[in-house]
Amino acid sequence: MPEGKIGTEADNFALRIQEAVQHDKYVNTDYIQWTFRNKNHYIWNKKSGTVEVKWEDYKANLDLQNPENTTILKNNTTVDHPEKEQLLGKALSYFNNDSFWIVAPHKLFDKGVTRKVVDLEDGSKGLLVTYSSGGTTPGDSYLWKVDKNYLPTSYQMWVSLIPIGGIEASWENWTTTESGAYLSQKHKALGVGIPINNLRAWNE
Repeated sequence: MPEGKIGTEADNFALRIQEAVQHDKYVNTDYIQWTFRNKNHYIWNKKSGTVEVKWEDYKANLDLQNPENTTILKNNTTVDHPEKEQLLGKALSYFNNDSFWIVAPHKLFDKGVTRKVVDLEDGSKGLLVTYSSGGTTPGDSYLWKVDKNYLPTSYQMWVSLIPIGGIEASWENWTTTESGAYLSQKHKALGVGIPINNLRAWNE
């Protein structure tokens, strides 16, 4: 993982990225929905902090602030303890991972985040972001690369879920959503596509 420099330049770099992705519009977005890898389906009510997660035969109505209030159904039948705890962990893990591929550029100033400017080999600069807390896998790092307008084009990952460090994933096919937030609909890593379908962001 490259070395970088903390400070005002790094913070300004992050602010430029957030400007490029219409972060203010994202903050004011009420709902985001998407399907990840054609398997997991989400409707996230950002306003209330709740998410409907569907996978296989399951549906979880996640309460992100108070997970104990979450309800989980299997084939429309309520799941109780002890299976509920395991499924709750799975639903939260799915959401944390799959939402990151949608909203990562909007999480540059989350609590516990370190930002560093990195000199890249081509003479340009990148932004190294490390998450020391939050999510399912704290400690993960991402090196953002951007175009001349500071719109992200890719990031390199040093994450606990992937044994090889520095794998690069593209961020492309950006779209202006109904709420005005600018979101990426397509990623590719190691030549393999990471499909995102049915992506919408809107306000009530």
